[in-house]
This record gives sequence, structure tokens and C-alpha cells, in this order.
Amino acid sequence: MRRRDVLLRGMGAAVLAAPAIRSARAQAGKTLVFGGSVPLTGAAAETGLNVNNGYITAASYLNDVLGGVEIAGEKYKIELKLFDDASDPARATTLIQRQLDDGTDFFLGSFGSNIVLPTAAITERAKKPMVQTGGGSDAIFTKGFKYVFGMYPRATRQFASAAALFKTLQPTPQTYSVIWTNDAFSKTAGEGVKLSCDAAGFKRLDSFELPAKPTDVSSVLGSVRANTPDLLVCVMHDQDSLLVARQMIASGTNVKLLFQGLGPQLASFREALGKYSEALLCSTYWDETVPYKDKFFGDSKKFMEYYKSKFTRPVAYHTAGAAACIETYILAMQAAKSIKAEAVRDALAVADYETFYSRIKFTPDGDGDPIIMGSMIGQVMKGKLEIVFPGEAHSADPIYPAPPWDKKA
Repeated sequence: MRRRDVLLRGMGAAVLAAPAIRSARAQAGKTLVFGGSVPLTGAAAETGLNVNNGYITAASYLNDVLGGVEIAGEKYKIELKLFDDASDPARATTLIQRQLDDGTDFFLGSFGSNIVLPTAAITERAKKPMVQTGGGSDAIFTKGFKYVFGMYPRATRQFASAAALFKTLQPTPQTYSVIWTNDAFSKTAGEGVKLSCDAAGFKRLDSFELPAKPTDVSSVLGSVRANTPDLLVCVMHDQDSLLVARQMIASGTNVKLLFQGLGPQLASFREALGKYSEALLCSTYWDETVPYKDKFFGDSKKFMEYYKSKFTRPVAYHTAGAAACIETYILAMQAAKSIKAEAVRDALAVADYETFYSRIKFTPDGDGDPIIMGSMIGQVMKGKLEIVFPGEAHSADPIYPAPPWDKKA
């Protein structure tokens, strides 16, 4: 075992569950082990930490507040057997295979489709379920996998709500351009943007593909300034969205509205941009004001209260989605009255449960139902993310057109 794993496993519930905890709990009662990997370091760590904290919050609450969960008349405690994959798909696949060899039956996903896809392929071959909140690439859900379930619609189905919002803006935008990075999720998400915006009647001016790990976008931004759209849509991961925004500010590249699929939902992103984050739009799949309820946390406000008792890190929708992964597993096990992998998979396939996060219902391919589990749209206002779409969930009216960079107060 690598030294990093030894150190992480020895840190206990604050980061990852340790083997010693498993032994102690096993003496007191039965234990349900959830394995997997999360990116606590490397390029995906900013969101990986949010995912990790969500898993820990749910496991801690179920164990320490509720005293465990009951399945088919037996009481179980939850143990997380997670490792840092360092944002490296090769490392992640090695860790998952090692856990399968050790007899782990249930898996929680990492963050990033480039990691979720190869690890899900391994658990699929072993016929072990994976419930995950970190991978939305179409490739995860179009290979015939039967054991992987995702908390979001596949990437090409994720932009319908944003296109619907754009149509409500006044004066109505006429044109758009889209930028994506060449990675598994962003590339297919870019296709989804084109499908949704074209179908909504917006004229596409340009499409740009950046490298998987861009370091400079000045030439693309030059093209945007030369042929300026009303809407600029960027679909890429958080750190790349931050790069684009910073270079847009530095180069004076202004559009009437900038939509960044990932980035503005994070408090750390908004803090990094300061006043320049004002009026940026993004997708968000959860907010503490959502009206859903469950028999574990009760509602989102109680989830937030408990989360804040454990962590000082600002919450993000990936945090809530990760906690819901564990709740969804438990609800499926209770419905199946079993902790056998095959029976739990079958229960997940027909899941229709309400959690504090969302109503949970998967398509036959395992991704989230595009209507039931589709995104809300958030917009940054005075440093806070407000919900501007759909109407029944909105906390503020959208700002359009956005002020240019040099007019942001």
C-alpha cells in the first residue's frame, strides 16, 4: 500500500474512514462498507473535497445521530472505505480493483467523467453497483452499463433548462457561441449546448474546442471579440472556467451574458473573482431552499445545519449530491430487503424516492431523469448564488444584460 493511502486511512472520519474504525464498529453490530476513490489532491480536488465531505456528512449522520440504519430487520452502521485518487484515472482504477479484490460490494463515485468512466467499467464487470455524483458524460450511460447510476442527466441533456431560461430574457438574445474543453464530460456537454440552443432558435456564431487542460485562451477570446455573441456558454471544469473568466476580464472581452456550467456555484470561485463574478450564470442541482423531504435528514435546512457542525468549507451542490448517493443506496436496500449487490442494483434501477436533495429517479441507462433530476440555473448576485430558473424555485429575477467587466461594482 502506498504511504499516502496509509496516512489518509489513518486520519479517521475527518477525511476518510480508517480500518481501525471498521473493526470497532463490526464488534458492536453489522457494517455496510462503501468503497471508492475521491480526488482530494490534483486538478479536481476543489470539487473532489466537496464530494468527499458530502459522503462523510451522510455516513456520520446515519451512524452518530440515527444510530445506524435498519435493513430487513438488521441494524447496520456505515463505513466509508475511500482513497485519494489524486485526480488520476490510472490511480483510481488501481484503487477500485484493489477494493474489489478485498470483497467490497458497493461503490461511491469519484469526481470527473474521466475517472468515473474507467472505474465504473471495472465495477460493471464485477457486477457491483456504483452510485455517483461526479460523472455526467454520455459515454458513462451509453455503453450498456447496468450497475452505474448518476445523480444528473447525461451531459447532452443537461442544457435544456438553460436554453429555456434564455428564451425568457428581455430583450431576447439572438446569438450564442460555445466553448468547451476536450475532455469526456465537457465535449459532450458542448454538444448538448448546441442541440438545446439551436432547437430554441438561437443563432450559433462560433464553436470552440480548447485542450483538455488549457493554459491560454487568448486566441479564442480574440475570435469572440471579433464576432461577439449575445450569449457565451463555457462548458468545462471549475479551474478552466476560472481561467477563461480571468482572461476575459484582462482582455476586455464582454458579452451580454456569460454562462459557465461549472465554477460560479463554488464560493471559492466567486471569492477568487470578487466583484467580477457578478451576474455570471451556472447550472446548479441543489439549493438549501429546495422543498424536498426525507426520513433521514428531514429537509435541506437540517442537512445544512448538520454539515456546518462538521465542516467550515462552504457547501456546494456536489456535497448534497454525494450525501444523497448514500441515502439512495440505503433506500434501495430497504426496498430490496437485502444487501446483496444484484438485489440492490435491481432496486436502484426502479428507484423513485424523495431525498432532501431531490426526487431520485434514473433512466433505463442509469443517468438522472432529465426532468425530475435536471438542473436549476443560478446567477451570482452580490457574491451569492441566487436561483433564477425555474420560476417555482427562483429566489431572484435574472440580470440581463450583465454589466461589462469595467462597470461591475
